[in-house]
This record gives sequence, structure tokens and C-alpha cells, in this order.
Amino acid sequence: MGKYLKTADSGWYRQRLTGVVLCIVAVFVVLIARLFYLQIIEGEEFRRLSENNCIRLQSIEPSRGLIYDRNGILIVDNCPFFDLTVILKDARPIEHTIEKLFQYINIPASDLMRKIKRNKGISFYTPVVLKRDIGRDALAVIEAHKFDLSGVGVKVRPRRHYINRRSAAHLIGYLGEINSNELKSGKYSGCRAGDFIGKFGVERAYEDFLRGKHGGRQVEVNATGQVVRILETVEAQAGHNIFLTIDQPLQQKAEELLEGVAGAVAVMDPTTGDILAMASSPSFDQNAFVKGMSHEEWNSLISNPFRPMENKAVQGEYPPASTYKIITVIAGIEEGVIDENTTFYCPGHYKYGDRKFRCWKRTGHGSVNVIRALAESCDVFFYQVGQKLGVDRLAWYAKACGLGSPTGINLDNEASGLIPTAAWKNRYTGVAWQKGETLSIAIGQGYNLVTPIQMLVLISAVANNGEIYTPSIIKKIETAEGKLVYDVNNSRENRKLAGRLPASRQTLELVKKGLWEVVNKRHGTANIAHVDGIDISGKTGTVQLVSRKTNDNTYEEDRAPHLKAHAWFVAYAPSDEPKIAVVVIVEHGEHGSSAAAPIARELIKTYLGGTL
Repeated sequence: MGKYLKTADSGWYRQRLTGVVLCIVAVFVVLIARLFYLQIIEGEEFRRLSENNCIRLQSIEPSRGLIYDRNGILIVDNCPFFDLTVILKDARPIEHTIEKLFQYINIPASDLMRKIKRNKGISFYTPVVLKRDIGRDALAVIEAHKFDLSGVGVKVRPRRHYINRRSAAHLIGYLGEINSNELKSGKYSGCRAGDFIGKFGVERAYEDFLRGKHGGRQVEVNATGQVVRILETVEAQAGHNIFLTIDQPLQQKAEELLEGVAGAVAVMDPTTGDILAMASSPSFDQNAFVKGMSHEEWNSLISNPFRPMENKAVQGEYPPASTYKIITVIAGIEEGVIDENTTFYCPGHYKYGDRKFRCWKRTGHGSVNVIRALAESCDVFFYQVGQKLGVDRLAWYAKACGLGSPTGINLDNEASGLIPTAAWKNRYTGVAWQKGETLSIAIGQGYNLVTPIQMLVLISAVANNGEIYTPSIIKKIETAEGKLVYDVNNSRENRKLAGRLPASRQTLELVKKGLWEVVNKRHGTANIAHVDGIDISGKTGTVQLVSRKTNDNTYEEDRAPHLKAHAWFVAYAPSDEPKIAVVVIVEHGEHGSSAAAPIARELIKTYLGGTL
């Protein structure tokens, strides 16, 4: 009996032991299977996840190329600014982190959470910008408490800095954050969300040169997202530096002279096509676009009736007024309608059909030839020349002189203007051309529209004996290290001729004699622009915004401000060997002689004072 019990106990023990061994084996099999799954089947994926938790890539933004004037004066550079960022993966729970952050900086937690929600769907490892340009004081606070703010960091970026606020704003342009459509367009290779790109002016036109290339660094971070060490760095490549054709002292003088009025100034070297200055008033502060602009600030700009966001020099369209008489003279002489000996009598008006067309001088000019007609801007003389030519011949010469089409300057949205023909009016209004309308066209009124840059090209071509240059704004481009990439002196790109005036040398000499007398004879309409020691030639223009009727006794100064005439003046100097050509338009300035000519005179004195 005892032996039987002993054998039973032994069998039971073996069964229990076998069960335990099987359980242990089963556990090891499961563990081995799990290890095989984790290390062999899913090993690569978990290795990637592990590395992402401790090794990350950080972008290094390139420094944008600098912008200088023609003489090497720095006008646009970069300065550091600090973006407050958060990496969502490291900042969990995010609400707790944001509440802590609110305690250290004066930004409502609700605003910060709103920024995070706007970036819904972004990678947990991608920094979300909570606030741009937090300033050095806030930076110091964040750095002092960085161990309490998991995932929160400050990214240092180079920010565009326009040294002279508002100066050359319409020429240089400004930056703005790239939008989704621009990213998808494929035009901005290497750009990423949050990058700033040129939106206007030179900044936009030469974006590919100025932008540079991103760099990056591989860093090791700890559990809170703090950088432990830098493993590898690929330096960013700075953008190219651009030297504009503008002369900064002359540019600032132009802006000073336009202060308080709406209008534009453009200055060119008539022998090369280089733009020496370009100002449009009122202007705007380009730095505001980089720092960030509120809706109220933006609305105040775009709703301003004086159009500060418009580059009036290339986008403004105005009737040319008496500056167009240069075209009428060229057409009249070249078509054989008049010559240097032709005279017309001006009693102060010209009767055509049943209407009297007034001259600006009510008492009349008496008998005038072409030179005196230009000098004194006699409307009656040009009424009769225009009548003999007809609108279509006038239009042909105007277009051949560069009016009615873009000049080709490399700036945004250049306007074309309008040079009317009989067919144009019939096509767009359904009404036939009336011969009396040609008289208004001949003195630069009616449907005529030109831009200041077109008139600058025209007066420059007259000055240089007929060569029409495409205006250029870039002198040279260099790498950040100073290696020459482009030099206007070694390229025809910005020295190309757009054509020649449809006028003989003899015709231009007659025109130039008249323009000289405009300024240098006592009876000239711009005698106010005369400067001892500098021979200036030019032409005034006064754009009538209200039709002048025979029985209208309202003087310009008695009109409402918005109905007062625009004032033009185009000029070049010195008359014999021109070095500078100027166009000035002052909106509602009343008279070219009193509002525009003095501005041109001071610009010419400023520039030639250092070059004579």
C-alpha cells in the first residue's frame, strides 16, 4: 500500500513538472516570436521611430541677398529676429505647456492655442510658429525657463530690413510669406511653408537671385526636445547681392520733393537707359510687411484714395497734356504738314465747325512758328497741325515713339496707356470718330493715356538724338563672396535699344530748340526751371480734368481739389550733352510750370552738382 502511494505521488509530481516546463517553454516561444517580430519584421520601422525620438533634422534658413545703390550704398540688409515655436510631440500635454508659457510671456493662452489649431494635421515633429519676432526680452525669458517648457523653442531667422523706411519702396518692393498656391506652382524651388519671398518690385523680379538655398543640421535631442549635440551641419547658401542703378542721394531728394503730394518722379541716364531714381507718392513702409500687418493696417493702405500701393511711375495712366506736343511736332514735320518756317496765328482760340477751341492763353500768342509754339505751348498752333494730320497718323507716330505700350522695365504690372485711333473708338464705343476730337488729341487731351515711364523714355530719346532705350534697374549682381554674376557693362540685356524715334536728325534739332526755349527764354512756359550754369531743356503739361468751355470763367485755383489739373514736366540736361532726363507728374498740382518744373529743376541741380 505504501509503495502504491509513493508511485502515485511520483507520477503526480512528474505531471506537474511537465506542465511547468511546458508553460515555461510556451512563454519563451512567445517571447522569441515577439522579439523576432519586433526586431526582424518591424525592426526597421521601430528603428526609424527610435531615431526620430532622439535625432532630428533642423532647417537653416539662408540669408537673403543684400541690395545696394549704384555706388555701393547699402539700402536693404538683414537682421536677426526670433520666432517662438513649439514641437507638439515634445510639448504634451500641450494645454499644460501653453499655460506655463502664458505665465512667462504676455501672450494670451487662447491666442497660442488658436495658432496650434490652425496647423492641425501638421507633423508632430514640425515646429509650429506661435509668434514671430518676440524680441530679445522675451527670448531671454524663454531661455531662462526652457527646462520647464518642454517642446518650446526659439528659432533665429534672418529678417529683411529696409534701412530707409519708405525709400524706393515701389522700386525695391517687399517680402511676404509664401502661400499654398505659390508653393504648388513650382516657381519657387526649395521654398517651404513659412518662408518669405518677394511679392513686389525688385524683390519679386529677382527672387531667384536673392533667395539663396536652405541648409540643415542633424541634432540629437533629449526627452524634452532640448538639443544635446549637433551631429552634422550643411550650411545654407546666401542669396546674391544686387546693385541697383539708382543713386540713393538723388532718390531721397526726389522723395523729399514729393513729400505731401500725390504723384511720381522718374529719372534716367538718357545715354544708357539706367534708372537713377524712381519715387511714387505717397509711399509705404516695407518693414511693416515683414513684421506682419493687421487687417486694419492693410485696409488703410488699399482704401487710401491717393493709392500708396500703386507705383505711379509705371502703373499710373494720365493724359500727357502738352508734353504730347513733342509727338505732334515730329509727326507734322515728318509728314510734311509743317516745317521750320510754318506759322499760324493764335488769337486765343481756334474755330472748328460750330465750336471754338480755346488756347490756354486767352489773349492769344499772335503769329507763332514751331519753335515758339513749343516754347510757349500754343494750343492753337497744335490744333491746326493735328487737324491736318488726322488722328490715325498722330497715333502711328505716338506708338512709334513708345507710347501706348509697356517700356519693358522689369517691374510689376507695368501699364500700357492708350493711344486712340478711329477704329479703336468705333470698336469700343460704337461711335464713329469725330474730326473735332483730333484737336484735343493733338494737345495731349482726349482719350490719350500715358505712363510717366513712357514719357521718360520719350524725352530721353529726344535728348540722345533718337535712341529709345529699355529702362534698366540693375547695374550688377554678385555672390555673397563678391564673385560677379552679372554686369550691365558686359551684357546687352539692360543696354538694348527698343527702337528709334521716327524722326530725322533735322526734325529732332527743331524739337530740341523749342524745348530749350521752354526753360531758357523769358516767354518759355518753364522759365522757372532755369538754372544759371546748367542748360536745361523741357516741356510742361497741364492735364485738364474738366472740359474747358468757351463761356467757362472758372479758374483752376477755384475748382474743387479733386478737379484741379495734373501737372507734368519732362526735361533733360545739360542740353548739349545730356546726362540726366527727368519726368515729374503731380496729381492735381494745377500747372506744370509751378508744381512739376521746380521739382525737376532741383533734381537736376542735385545730380549734376556732383557730375559737372
